[in-house]
Amino acid sequence: MRPRIAVAAVTFNRPKELGVLLDSINAQTAAVDTICLVDSGTEPASEVAGRHANVDYIRSEANLGGAGGFALAALKAVASGARWIWMMDDDAEPADPECLATLLREAEARDLEAVVPLVTAPGHPDRLSFFFRLDGKVTHERAEVEKLGFLPNDGHFFNGALIRSDVFFKVGLPDIRLFIRGDEVDFTIRLRKAGIRFGTVTTTAISHPHAFSETRHVFGARWHVIVPEGEFKQYYYYRNRGYLIRRYFRVRSLVADVGGYLGYFLQRRDPAGFVRWARSFSTGLRGKGFAPLEDQEF
Repeated sequence: MRPRIAVAAVTFNRPKELGVLLDSINAQTAAVDTICLVDSGTEPASEVAGRHANVDYIRSEANLGGAGGFALAALKAVASGARWIWMMDDDAEPADPECLATLLREAEARDLEAVVPLVTAPGHPDRLSFFFRLDGKVTHERAEVEKLGFLPNDGHFFNGALIRSDVFFKVGLPDIRLFIRGDEVDFTIRLRKAGIRFGTVTTTAISHPHAFSETRHVFGARWHVIVPEGEFKQYYYYRNRGYLIRRYFRVRSLVADVGGYLGYFLQRRDPAGFVRWARSFSTGLRGKGFAPLEDQEF
């Protein structure tokens, strides 16, 4: 008997993209039993969700962010009795109908508890939306990563990640306190610390909007910082970086961040940008700044 499979998906005011995602999920050659969809948007997506009989639609009147949305969707998916949970953002799309079948096959062949596809930029299947670090340098080139075949203990969560349901009992759900930008890093660290067998396979992919412009090099190709667009995303990214350094005592990351961002803002002669980074980063280092969205100041 085939294992039950549930999708844990989140959406926020992207009805067109959500429709494409739901259609592509239900066009997979490996059948999905249920799609647990958490909608935190200001414009409810119930009409789009209602076009598919297997969508379990969960409306949240509070904006849970990606972290809270994935936590609720994953918990609902686990509660459905599914053996495997396939994580999806609303602006993602499997590259082909064999994507899920390939992930299942690779997970079984490699005895993995979680398996992640490559994530490519929409319209540019040769470019990866999120970089990998190979030989100390970052790359977005799909061909360079494909040559490796399999990347153990590495991957970009949560988009397209296929996770065995018992993994959530071992490492917990995504941390709702992180809201956005960093919840996937926290989850990956927990997987490694728990000894979960996972990795990225290069034989299949999903597409998802890229973040090329966020990668800013400092002092050459081997040192870079991430600068999201807009103060809203910057606050959460910087705060969460500081918090994860505190939580896991990541000394190398602390040195890299302080040196990298200091150098970046000095090069740009942007003292206001440095102050925003320092304020948000130090908030995370102190374990502060966790509050509902409406109580935050940016």
